[in-house]
Amino acid sequence: MSPGFSLFDTVPDDLLHFGHGHAFDAKRVPSLLGLKKEDVSRLASVSVKSVRYDDAMPEQMRERLEEIASTINMVARAFDGDPEKTSAWFRARNPMLGDVSPRDMIRLGRYERLRKFIINAMMERVSTPEPA
Repeated sequence: MSPGFSLFDTVPDDLLHFGHGHAFDAKRVPSLLGLKKEDVSRLASVSVKSVRYDDAMPEQMRERLEEIASTINMVARAFDGDPEKTSAWFRARNPMLGDVSPRDMIRLGRYERLRKFIINAMMERVSTPEPA
């Protein structure tokens, strides 16, 4: 099998240990990104009163946080799974994103644009040969 970006890379390894399925720890996503309850409410389209991390968590909130966790893990792969570097990347202003941090892209409801940006960057890394 050739190295590179493939169909199955869209669900990357759980490098930052968010968990999957019933073992998914939704609270770790806002913790890593420094998101407040209001931010989670906005990005998941649920009321602030509905933001909770137990068995009564709204399904759409769980799904959105799982999507974001998957994207965070894609970025973590670029940093060999280093949580500090991954977190720093999400918090740093990025000139390629209009001088907005990836974290703020998520907070401001531009998650889908950020996800596409990350996937395109990953594809460029794969298609660009490393210097010998």
